[in-house]
Amino acid sequence: MDQALILMGVIGKPHGVRGAVHVHAYTDNPASLADFPLRDQRGRRVELAWVTEGVARVTLYEAGSKIAVSDRDAAARLVNVQLFVERAALPPAAEDEFYLADLIGLAAIGADGASLGTIAAVHDYGAGPSIELDDGSLLPFTRAVVPEIDLTAKRVIVVPPFEIEVRE
Repeated sequence: MDQALILMGVIGKPHGVRGAVHVHAYTDNPASLADFPLRDQRGRRVELAWVTEGVARVTLYEAGSKIAVSDRDAAARLVNVQLFVERAALPPAAEDEFYLADLIGLAAIGADGASLGTIAAVHDYGAGPSIELDDGSLLPFTRAVVPEIDLTAKRVIVVPPFEIEVRE
């Protein structure tokens, strides 16, 4: 997938028999997901029309064709389809805010200046985001553990909790 694309959500299981699906949005305001020009991992344009909170009808656009998902079987084929937005279509982050995707690839530096590696991934399994370093270390993404983020310098300061030993 293109680095200029930001993962904004994923389609979940069908809801009912008329083609609606659950949508798991990775935004503070899930309803705003329908306002963005979405596309899936195959490059198809995707439009959402909210039915109720977290449930939407989906329309796909592929090779000039408009495909309205209108039955449960078609909706079931969309399970786990990822929804992306081109980075340029997103608003700029406010001061002291950033997109989690911006963290990937940044150098992780300890408070003593020692290199701890590079941020390989950012995870969020529901209990708050965590960063994974390229050595496999997993750290909570909190202000206490990551007190400084410098996107311009492409680095973060990391102060691992005493319970976590970062591999060197």
